[in-house]
Amino acid sequence: MYKIMVVEDDAKIAEILCHYLEKYGYRAVCSSNFEDVKSEFLAISPDLVFLDINLPYMDGFFWCRQIRTVSKVPVIFISARCGEMDQVLALEHGGDDYITKPFSLDVVIAKVKAVLRRTYGEYSVGEADTSPEIYELDGLYLNQSRCSIEWRGKEVYLTPKEFRLLGILARHPRQVVSRHELLEALWDDVDFVDDNTLTVNVTRVRRKLEEIGIEAAIETVRGQGYRMVCTWEE
Repeated sequence: MYKIMVVEDDAKIAEILCHYLEKYGYRAVCSSNFEDVKSEFLAISPDLVFLDINLPYMDGFFWCRQIRTVSKVPVIFISARCGEMDQVLALEHGGDDYITKPFSLDVVIAKVKAVLRRTYGEYSVGEADTSPEIYELDGLYLNQSRCSIEWRGKEVYLTPKEFRLLGILARHPRQVVSRHELLEALWDDVDFVDDNTLTVNVTRVRRKLEEIGIEAAIETVRGQGYRMVCTWEE
């Protein structure tokens, strides 16, 4: 049974979410300590987090960054903010998806099922027996169990979605992977995903590569998609 943590200061919305999640067989836990969401997260140890942006004390962006220091667990933002920049910021700060209030509970469940499949189930990275735990491309190591990449002794951690995105490109080096192919591989409910969401995730992966000293490794092929170029080759 997957455990889902709901960080929402509107008690009515939190109650509705938890009730609906439990109806579908999930174990839902509503947050009660908005002063220290990170400590409560560590105590609950959930498999997925619903995180509101407007919270007492510190906002959801802050708490998502804090969660990312200790875990790669998927985070879905829920917020009344419907602006494009809010959604971009949510992804930039480590979120995996974004739901705008008021929301359809059926859409919530669909997104929960999709992200859990991507992270832990049939579509998760490393699920197939034929996929090695550590994949190497010209000295760049992709470690599936740690969800990290390493080059010349420098290591950085990625979210499951970032790792899957990089893994797809790395397994097709120097080949263009279309935006549509990436969208279908990363999200089940493509119809609900804004095209800009993929752009934001690619930007985040580029930054992670730059953290270990690799620059310009992911090329944008205008009108087509993206291509992995081994710019770090000796």
